[in-house]
Amino acid sequence: MSRSCPPLATNPDGIVESLLAHINTLDVGVMLGFYDKEGVLINAEGQPQVGVKAISEELTKYFSLGLPMTISARHIFVAGNIASLVLDWSIIGTTVDGEYVEMIATANDIARRGSDGYWRYLIDNPFGTQIR
Repeated sequence: MSRSCPPLATNPDGIVESLLAHINTLDVGVMLGFYDKEGVLINAEGQPQVGVKAISEELTKYFSLGLPMTISARHIFVAGNIASLVLDWSIIGTTVDGEYVEMIATANDIARRGSDGYWRYLIDNPFGTQIR
């Protein structure tokens, strides 16, 4: 990892706080620690990005804006070691290149509690409710 990582959640209610802490470092190496080893990130076109390299490349697109993300949990449902999250998120502001950005979407994500007791993203679908 690039820097020391924020703590991972030990209960479903802490997943969003942990996600925000990881994302807002704007550090791909740190954010990768939030993903399950089998994690998948779905890009804006609806294509699964699988593996460290593909996920890193997708995260770099977001982080290159240099803007923090805000997140509000709409729903978190839990069944055993799996959590379904519906999250409203936004990235709004002026990028490092001086361009104004307003990204607002609703994510449909899945987290899994690992054998170590920590919750990580199994499926990161930031545009999960968008018709593609």
